[in-house]
Amino acid sequence: MYQILLFLKMQIPEVKTATVNKVFLIVVLALLHIFMSCSSKEDKSEILNSDPDVPVVQALSNEELLDLVQRQTFKYFWDFAHPVSGMALERSNIDAYGVEGYEIVTSGGSGFGVMAMIVGVERNFISRTEAVARLLTITDFLLTGDRFHGAFPHWYFGSTGKVRPFFTEDNGGDIVETSFMIQGLLTARQYFNQDISEEALLRDKINQLWNEVEWEWYTNGQEVLTWHWSPDYAWTINHQIRGYNEALITYVLASSSPTYPIDTPVYHNGWSAGDQFYNGQQYYGQWQLPLGPDYGGPLFFAHYSFLGLDPRGLQDSYTNYWEQNVNHTLINRAYCMENPKQFLGYGEDNWGLTASDNHLGYSAHSPTNDLGVITPTAAISSMPYTPEYSLQAMRNFYENYEGRLWGPYGFYDAFNITEDWFATNYLAIDQGPIIVMIENHRTGLLWDLFMSCPEVKTGLIKLGFTSPHLK
Repeated sequence: MYQILLFLKMQIPEVKTATVNKVFLIVVLALLHIFMSCSSKEDKSEILNSDPDVPVVQALSNEELLDLVQRQTFKYFWDFAHPVSGMALERSNIDAYGVEGYEIVTSGGSGFGVMAMIVGVERNFISRTEAVARLLTITDFLLTGDRFHGAFPHWYFGSTGKVRPFFTEDNGGDIVETSFMIQGLLTARQYFNQDISEEALLRDKINQLWNEVEWEWYTNGQEVLTWHWSPDYAWTINHQIRGYNEALITYVLASSSPTYPIDTPVYHNGWSAGDQFYNGQQYYGQWQLPLGPDYGGPLFFAHYSFLGLDPRGLQDSYTNYWEQNVNHTLINRAYCMENPKQFLGYGEDNWGLTASDNHLGYSAHSPTNDLGVITPTAAISSMPYTPEYSLQAMRNFYENYEGRLWGPYGFYDAFNITEDWFATNYLAIDQGPIIVMIENHRTGLLWDLFMSCPEVKTGLIKLGFTSPHLK
């Protein structure tokens, strides 16, 4: 269906009028409504799983398995992208939000998808020309869509560029989701560096988006970044971004901005002032955890900021981030092996607690919030930190469970053997780190690209970081 809609969109000449855009949106939603009305859940499941690469193939070598997982996961951001904006849909079970679900695209998840497209070019899943065309569609969408002091909202309506509120008061800028998108865009800017008009145009558009984010505005005049701002509710949510969590990249980019940078004290007096910033405990008699909540929290803390930000040798006055992420991952795995709550299936090749869907809804799973749910992205996206253990888990996810974890866009989101529950859907923010972090494990490509940004180097030095990339 999405391929059909994309084809229809391509047949319509580029127009700027709101009337034609509204007409197209009405047509899109009407077609989708007909599709949903005529298709039972079983029918849609059959369509979704009709990809010829879906069947599990045994006896793959490690390299073949890595290739397959990257290629299949990439399809979420390429084949399943929104047909108008090119952005990533928030989730694949789009009927969870009714007809509107077919329109909800995610800023942060799309930023991960931008990085996935770079991998797609490197691995010959798509051509360089195809990637540039899609990225121009995305940047045009962002430039004409709603922004709030330069920041993107958490969600957009994919055909109009209007904000789709995450909740009532969250109908404006989300500076953390913005940082995930900017991380991806800057990585793409460094990669698409050829002296040809299309790539030069893409770089110009990325620079415009980057330069127009008013990071300093999101301090609200204080020495800390604030997550949200709304044109209707101002700072009502008042969620200050204090560490340790997934938002290190937000402070790094805010420091790196050539136009609206934060002052250095915002990092030291804001980010590091969180109640769960320092840890310092040793777990399982082996692994010291410098920062973060008890047991480290959900594993996405070790992924989202570090898709581009290279933790190898990265250090500031608070920690060595390679040690932080490796130990966080090992502690998460050791907890699953200990399995104090005696959930079925946990073990040395079946581990990984992070935010995902579950049998009750959605939750940020961790050792202190363990519901019996294993999420494949947790172990697989930790591939750079624990390559042997992550590969062991990935092979288990792929080869076992009667194929219930494997589908048209790679591994389904999560599963709980105790409840005999297996997800049949995908989330953009879970799929993106899989393909990106596998590539960082294999080649370091995304790390090298992002860390080559001169502005990022300046920002890191300003905050007191050291890194091999800064020499």
